[in-house]
This record gives sequence, structure tokens and C-alpha cells, in this order.
Amino acid sequence: MMTFQEMMLLEPHGRDTFVVSGPSYPWGGLYGGQIVAQGLRAAMQTVEPGFVLHSLHAYFLRLGDASEPIRLEVDRSRNGRSFLTRRVVCRQAVGAILNMAASFQVPEEGPEIQTRTMPDVLPPERLVSDSWSSFVKRSFVDTERLPGTAWMKIDEALGDDPALHACGLAYLSDDLPTDAVVARHPDRAPPGSDERRLWNASLDHAIWFHRPVRADDFLLFSFDCHGFISSRGLSIGTVFDRTGQHVATVSQEVLTRVRRRD
Repeated sequence: MMTFQEMMLLEPHGRDTFVVSGPSYPWGGLYGGQIVAQGLRAAMQTVEPGFVLHSLHAYFLRLGDASEPIRLEVDRSRNGRSFLTRRVVCRQAVGAILNMAASFQVPEEGPEIQTRTMPDVLPPERLVSDSWSSFVKRSFVDTERLPGTAWMKIDEALGDDPALHACGLAYLSDDLPTDAVVARHPDRAPPGSDERRLWNASLDHAIWFHRPVRADDFLLFSFDCHGFISSRGLSIGTVFDRTGQHVATVSQEVLTRVRRRD
């Protein structure tokens, strides 16, 4: 069985080009968080020491194929004294499956203000574990009151490499946005029903990394849908560590359509 760290190993194929692979998933295709995390890892290989990741913006273009390797092509878009930017295109035989831009900054002294407060929820040890992946440990806190909110972590020790932990957060961040969108949709199935009335696909994804994070310890991901337009639901999430520090913000647009009835 592949580990998360093994999935993050990149095989160089020329300057700023890498090849990776991933596991199969229950629904078929690839998991978007995997491609984002691997693309981010590739971008990080081209960044000079002293720069720290602060954001990424990605577009999901096509469904990936778990039976094929993924080619990661990095473009060094800009090298500045305070900021630098990398663009990553993830490709398979069908063509580009993900476009991503990542930005890095030399840390600066300045005021540190937190305006978001972690929801009052039970700790993960007092909740039922429910996960779809051997990489992830997940516990929902209250699906009725807080849909799209759960404790999650990468279920293996990741060591002390902050870049690997950032990739772990990126992997986890694609799990819950759809839950929050579906919970607000007027045509969703009744609570507790196994009926699948809606079809969903992630369109784009962004993460802002506010503070250092450990992805192998539980993080609270709390998403809410901010509305629908043209079949697109916008999901915004805040990520907290156990101490209540706001460590990241995530946004995603989810294409949501009512399933056709034969």
C-alpha cells in the first residue's frame, strides 16, 4: 500500500519537469486534492531557500486516470526579492488535467491578527472516525448543524518538513467543500437518505496558508456554502489547529446539477 510520503515523491524528467503516480479511489478517476498536492510539491522543488508558501490557485480541467502517471511541468513565472510565483500544468494522455499557480514570500515582520473563531465542537477523540482513504483520518463533528465540518489529518507521521505538511493540508482541503454546497442545495436528498439526486464536480480551488501547520495532527476544516449561480456553488472554509489558531483559508467552486432521470 502506497503511503502519503511515497505519493509525494517526484521523479525528475528534465529541468522543472516531474512524473508522479497515485492510488485508485472508490469513485474512479483521481482525487483532486492529490493532484493539487503533487503539483504544489513540484512547484516547491524550484523555489529558492527563504521563501515560504502563502497561496495557491488551481483549476480542475479533466478527470484524471489512476492507471496513468501524471506529468508535472513547472514554469518559473517570476522571481522577485520578496515574492516569487510558479505555474504548474499537470498532464496525462488526455491532455492537461489541472492548471495551478502558487505564490511564495520571504516572511516579514508585521502585526498578526486573527478575526475568525473556531466553532465550539467536540475533540476528534470523542467522535466517530469515518474516512474514504487510508491516507486520511476524518471525524465529522455535527452534520446537521455544521455540514462540511470535520476534524481531519494525514494518518501517518510526516516528520518536520513544513513543505510536506503544506502538501498534506492541500490534499485534505478538497474533501469537504462539496458537502457544504450540497447541504444548501434546494434539490438535495433528505437528511439520512442514500439517494443521490445531485451530480457534482470541483471546478477551481484556492488555499491561503496563514500559519505553519502540522497535517499529521488533527485540523478542523469548517466549510459553508456562500451561494449558487449558474449551477456553481461557492464553498468557503476556514482551517484551525487544535489550539484554535486559524492556519488556512480554502475556497472552491462546485458545479452542481440535478441528475437526469432515465
